[in-house]
Amino acid sequence: MQPSDNDTSIRQASLEEVDTGPVDGLILEERLGYALRRAQLKVFKHFDDAMREHNIRPAQFSSLVVIEGYPGVTQSSLAQTLAIDPPRVVNLVNSLEERGLAMRVRCKRDRRSHGIFLTKQGEALVDRLKELSRQSDLAATQALSEIERRQLLMLLRKIYAPADNAD
Repeated sequence: MQPSDNDTSIRQASLEEVDTGPVDGLILEERLGYALRRAQLKVFKHFDDAMREHNIRPAQFSSLVVIEGYPGVTQSSLAQTLAIDPPRVVNLVNSLEERGLAMRVRCKRDRRSHGIFLTKQGEALVDRLKELSRQSDLAATQALSEIERRQLLMLLRKIYAPADNAD
């Protein structure tokens, strides 16, 4: 079987390094998933830089904020609220406990379940982290006006909000 001209050009291209630039003109620039992912990478880079001194990852920050807002939240509720797998929440809460930021307390009504609470250290840290995350968001979205930023948040919430079953 004789290689086609197309096969030859593919082999030649694979031997040379292809320099990729912006995606201008490619279908990617029209895909929401691509745009969301690129925006997420930028926002997370700013977040990681802001949280580096406290060694806090996005899931840890989200957990601390939810626990602060809902003292006594159960692991299963935390998993549901954050849309993450329950086994990951166990590891997440374990790491927060090991760092002295949160603690599990056995529920009086259902002795099988535990509520999660912030420790004093966790309460103090979450206040600082919330301010750092606010500054990080502003830095990551500095190309947007305040109105555009609020519009973007509103539109993103519409995407992940539960579908209205009133149809």
